[in-house]
Amino acid sequence: MSDLILHHYPSSPFSEKIRLIFGLKGLAWRSVLIPPIMPKPDVIALTGGYRKTPFMQIGADIYCDSALIARVLEARQPTPTLYPASVPLAVPFAQWADATLFWAAVTWTMQPAGAAALFNNPAPEVMKAFGADRAAFTGTMRRLTLADAAVQLRGYLSALQQQLAQGGPYLFGDTISIADFSVAHALWFIRRGGPVADILSPHEALNTWLDRVLAIGHGPNERLSSAEAITMAATAGTQAPTLVEAGKGFEPGQAVTVTATDYGSDPVAGTLVGLSADEVVLRRTDERAGVVQVHFPRIGFQLKKESST
Repeated sequence: MSDLILHHYPSSPFSEKIRLIFGLKGLAWRSVLIPPIMPKPDVIALTGGYRKTPFMQIGADIYCDSALIARVLEARQPTPTLYPASVPLAVPFAQWADATLFWAAVTWTMQPAGAAALFNNPAPEVMKAFGADRAAFTGTMRRLTLADAAVQLRGYLSALQQQLAQGGPYLFGDTISIADFSVAHALWFIRRGGPVADILSPHEALNTWLDRVLAIGHGPNERLSSAEAITMAATAGTQAPTLVEAGKGFEPGQAVTVTATDYGSDPVAGTLVGLSADEVVLRRTDERAGVVQVHFPRIGFQLKKESST
């Protein structure tokens, strides 16, 4: 039975990114379905406040953000690699797709016709609750207007089409990379938008590529309840080894918070036990989950010492 546990929900774009990476790596995993909107008590028990989807659990270690999860899966199964040496632009390109392309795709898809298809013609109160949740989730973040998203998205799709029309079969030629998965999950979301997915129709090479990436599938997986996952964290006994590297401006054992710098900026408080150029790790205690270590990437997150007053 796999120790890789993905906490996700079916329509989450970033979850689809990770599910496809499981498929590429041939890794078995366990699936915990979480609510798409708050409240999420079982999520908070494990993450300490982080509410973005997905996150991954290995025993009492909780890995937040799809960029970090992808790195953990790469370490677990290095081949086929997500980060080929021949594609040095793969990581920054993936960062662009996960941010700029993603928000253009979401804004376009969540117009009324797309939302109706995504949620299977939901009742008004369902959409009202979803809208209120996402308004709190994005906070003061400035969102694109639909008109701006339409213009930008058409430009991005045209550029991607031209890139793939040069030969493919992947974005950077013969080798698949993290960039393919970061673009694919945004376009997968658009495809789920029923009539608004027509924006993809003119781009033959792009659609052929998307079919190819989605055909990778999700790999072998089995269901697990959130209560079972919390019990597994509480009884794990040990956590992954960590180290606070010198010269980074922080000391082991300091009380700190980690906060996303874009949206979903609920701070997670804990004791600093790991810090490098790539990752920060907090140790915290929850009455249900026990002692857990919550891992974040450095990019996209702010690490701060907690005030003593």
